[in-house]
Amino acid sequence: MRAMTVAGVALVLMACGGKGGETPAADTTAAAAPAPAAAPAATGATHEVAMDFDGKAGTFTPAELTIKSGDVVNFVVKSGPPHNVAFWGDSIPAGAADALNKTMTETMAPLTGPMKVGIGEAYSVSFAGAPAGDYKYYCTPHLPFGMHAKITVQ
Repeated sequence: MRAMTVAGVALVLMACGGKGGETPAADTTAAAAPAPAAAPAATGATHEVAMDFDGKAGTFTPAELTIKSGDVVNFVVKSGPPHNVAFWGDSIPAGAADALNKTMTETMAPLTGPMKVGIGEAYSVSFAGAPAGDYKYYCTPHLPFGMHAKITVQ
């Protein structure tokens, strides 16, 4: 039985491998896949938004923030983690979802940043290439406790 198994494996290797030691030539006829579009670089100011939860209410401070396209917002856990930042797809300007999805890293879902569990941890969102308008967002675990806010991009 062992002899048949060894012979079978040898036959498969010879059929698949061709002549020993040779490497098949690379297929140069296929077009290379285009590289994904790079996210625009942040070019403006950096702003901080505190994320808090006291067991009764969740808050982003400031609850309303006005920035310019190209600015970065650092969302920092101050108390009551876990926290994250998620944008409502129907409460942001047309074209904003594409801009945010290019600049948001480590997302849990489209327009949804990762959970941050340590005090002092931060999540940065670049608004590079973001169209002007209101961006309404919330903290997923604390939305039932009123944790939502708005950024206005000028």
